[in-house]
Amino acid sequence: MEDIEIARNTKLEHITKIADSLNLQEEDLELYGKYKAKISPDVYKRLKDKKNGKLVLVTAINPTPLGEGKTTMAIGLADGLRKIGKNAVLALREPSLGPVFGIKGGATGGGHSQIAPMEDINLHFTGDIHAITSANNLLSSMIDNHIYFGNELEFDRVVWKRCVDLNDRQLRVVETGLSKEKNVVPRTDGFDISVASEIMAIFCLATDINDLKRRLGNIIVGYTKENKPITARDLKADGAMTVLLKDAINPNLVQSLEHTPAIVHGGPFANIAHGCNSVIATKLALKLGDYVITEAGFGADLGAEKFLDIKCRKADLKPDAVVCVATIKALKYHGGMPKENIKEESIEYLARGFENLERHVDNLKNRYGLNVIVGINKYTHDTQKEIDFLQEKLNEKGISLSLIESWEKGGEGATDLAEKIVELVEKPYNFTYAYELNESIKDKIKKVATKVYGAQDVEYSEKALEKIKEIEDLGYGNFPVCIAKTQYSFSDDATNLECKEPFNIHVQDIALRTGAEFIVALTGKIFTMPGLPKVPSAEKIDLDENGNIVGIF
Repeated sequence: MEDIEIARNTKLEHITKIADSLNLQEEDLELYGKYKAKISPDVYKRLKDKKNGKLVLVTAINPTPLGEGKTTMAIGLADGLRKIGKNAVLALREPSLGPVFGIKGGATGGGHSQIAPMEDINLHFTGDIHAITSANNLLSSMIDNHIYFGNELEFDRVVWKRCVDLNDRQLRVVETGLSKEKNVVPRTDGFDISVASEIMAIFCLATDINDLKRRLGNIIVGYTKENKPITARDLKADGAMTVLLKDAINPNLVQSLEHTPAIVHGGPFANIAHGCNSVIATKLALKLGDYVITEAGFGADLGAEKFLDIKCRKADLKPDAVVCVATIKALKYHGGMPKENIKEESIEYLARGFENLERHVDNLKNRYGLNVIVGINKYTHDTQKEIDFLQEKLNEKGISLSLIESWEKGGEGATDLAEKIVELVEKPYNFTYAYELNESIKDKIKKVATKVYGAQDVEYSEKALEKIKEIEDLGYGNFPVCIAKTQYSFSDDATNLECKEPFNIHVQDIALRTGAEFIVALTGKIFTMPGLPKVPSAEKIDLDENGNIVGIF
C-alpha cells in the first residue's frame, strides 16, 4: 500500500486516550476534533519539578533527492521503544506548506511509521503557522502605518520583511506603497517564507508566553538616521502580536499510527533558520516521557549544529544520544554514483560516499562529545556485502550500526535500534559547544565553518563586514550564530557533494535577530524565500471524487 493508504486504513485512538497514556486529563487539553489537541501550559507548571526523561536527537547525512527517511526513523524509534516496554514520546516539527506544495510533499513520516492525522498535520493543522504569519504581517502593517502618520520614531530604513508560508521567489524583493496616495511612502520590501521568519524562531525558543512577549518586543524593525534601533516595543506592537500567538504557543498533541504520543510544535527550516521544534514542546515531552525522540532538520551540519549550539544552549538541554540516519543508496549518491544505477551493488561508490557519514559522525562524537549510533534505513536492494562494509567501517570508529525497517514493519522494524538506544543513553558523555558566546562574530562563524563543515576559511562580502561591525557596535556580538547554507553539501555550493578539494564558506549577508537572540549569516546562494521546482508537488495534489486528498505524498 502507498503511505496515504496505510494512514487511512489505520484506526486512530481518540486524542483523549493518547493523553491518558501520558497521565493527562481532558481538562489539560483544548480539543481540535477527535485526533488533535493543544496541551495547557498548566501541565508543565505542574510537572516542573519532575525528573526529565532521556533526550534522543535524530539527525542525518546531507540529504539527497533519494530521501533518507529521518522522520520515518524517528517515529519508528519511538514506536520501537514502546514495543520494548518503554514510555517514549515524540517531539517533532510542524510541516510548512512551502515544501508540501513544493518539492517534498508531506512531512509526517512514511509507510507504517507515520504521525496522524496526516493530511491535517501537513496542511493547516491547528493554525500555528498561520498565526505566526499574521503576527509577522501585523508588525509590517504597523510599521508602514506609523510612517504614514508622521514617522514620529524617525524611521530612516526598515529592516523587517513580510512573510507567507509558500514558496514564491517572485516575492523576494518587491516595491510597496505604489498607490500614490498622500503620505504613502513607496519603499523596497521583501518576503521571507513564514518558517524563516524571526517570529517562528522566537516562537520556538521562547520558554513561556511572557518570554514570548519579551522577545517579540525586542525585535529590531528599523533604524533612524543616527543608526539607533527601533523595536516592535517602540511601535507598541508586541502586545497585539502576543495575542495573535496566545493559543498557538501551546504545543499540539497527536499520535503515531501505533498510538505513540507525538508533540508536534513549531517548524523553522534548518537551511535558512534554526531547524528545531519548540523549546516548550521538548521540555514538556521530557516531563511526560522517559525517552523523548526529537529531530533536527536536514543534515547534522545544519540541523544538529543549530540544535546543539543554539537550542540546547538557550534551553539548557543535552541530548543523551544521537542517531545519524543514512541509506546505502544515499551514500552511493554522495560518492558520485548516477541515480539510474543507484540500486546496483557498488563498494567503490559506497566507500566514497561513506566519507559524508564519517564526517557527520566525527562531528557529533568528537566535536560535540556525544553518544552516537548510525541508523540505516534498509532497502530490499541493499546487499549483504554493502551492509558488511558499513559495519566494518563503523566498527573501526567504535560506532554501532542498526538496520531499520520501520517503513515496512513500524515499531517492530526498529526494536534493534530501540534496544541499542536504551543502552547508549546510559553511557557517560562530555557535551561541548562548537564555540563560546563571548567570541567575536567572525570567530564563531569560522569555528562552525572549519570545525563542523571542514572549510579552510571564511570569506565575507563588504556588506556582511559592515553588518558585523554594526551589530558588535550595538552590543549584540555575544549572540550565537545561525548559518543559512545549502543543505546538500558541507560547503555552500549545492553541487559540491564530495568536498574533495579545500573550500571556503562565502558569507554574503548578516542579519541581526534580537528577538530570537541570534545572528543569521547567509552564505553562498541561499535565500530566505525558496522558489518552487519546475514541477511542484502542488500539481499532483487534488481531491478525488469522494472528497479525499490525493497526491500529498
